[in-house]
Amino acid sequence: MAQITAALVKELREKSGAGMMDCKKALSETDGDIEAAIDWLRKKGLSAAAKKSGRVAAEGLIGVAVDGTKGAILEVNAETDFVARNDIFQGFVEAATNLSLGTDGDLEALKTVDVLGEGRNVQDQVIHLVATIGENMQLRRSEALSVSKGVVAAYMHSAVKAGLGKIGVLVALESEGDTEKLTEFGKQLAMHIAAASPRFLTTDGVDAVTQARERQVLTDQAKESGRPDEVIEKMVDGRMRKFFEEVVLLEQVYVISEDKSKVSKVIEAKAEELGSGIKLAGFVRFALGEGIEREEKDFAAEVAEAVGG
Repeated sequence: MAQITAALVKELREKSGAGMMDCKKALSETDGDIEAAIDWLRKKGLSAAAKKSGRVAAEGLIGVAVDGTKGAILEVNAETDFVARNDIFQGFVEAATNLSLGTDGDLEALKTVDVLGEGRNVQDQVIHLVATIGENMQLRRSEALSVSKGVVAAYMHSAVKAGLGKIGVLVALESEGDTEKLTEFGKQLAMHIAAASPRFLTTDGVDAVTQARERQVLTDQAKESGRPDEVIEKMVDGRMRKFFEEVVLLEQVYVISEDKSKVSKVIEAKAEELGSGIKLAGFVRFALGEGIEREEKDFAAEVAEAVGG
């Protein structure tokens, strides 16, 4: 039996939003396995873990850059939002994002690229900024999308300036249709993705582990109704369809649509309008700090320490 420490309970509470005692019981029931404990809480209706697991927990900026059929997105973290408003930091993130267009989303390759006019590569420039600005910073992640024909469109939510903000999205559309109209449509799809936060492009793209885990949770929930197995199976199938509608981009209801059309149908309609087929080749959504646990500090203790120092 694993030891259920206070730190473990605290971690589960932050991830699930459930009460302290419920978290302790969940960990006891699952031998200290955090992920299994989250599922246990969900089955009991005590957790909204799936929606809370990606909460923002770090500062900095997301950058997006697009050049025709290619786009790149980059996350650079800092300790405080104050730095994110710093012109020097913003200039660096903007420059590094543009450079990432040439490294195809390879973060390690990006670190070795020279920053124009600085005499340093990207990683050395981060070290220089840490010394200059006085906060810890890191290049966290980068991705890129490209198409042979068509466009890559971008959208930035909570932008502090063009291409820099807190939620960035890239959308790749393969098509021989009008480039200007495709770009406009791509930006609308990117706005939808920013709002709806899909995890997968297609139903077939949902991995077996994710499907099995969700089906097990839904099955355990349905069994508590006391209904026959054949009824439970139909209940679970229906709820799995609902799950796909929530996490799969092409199955989601388009947030900009007034008639509640699915994204897949909206793309079909746009293709007919443009007189050219459109394939949604991929998307990337970065939300600043998602998945990073922010260290909690006692503000009073910090002030006392600063005064004492």
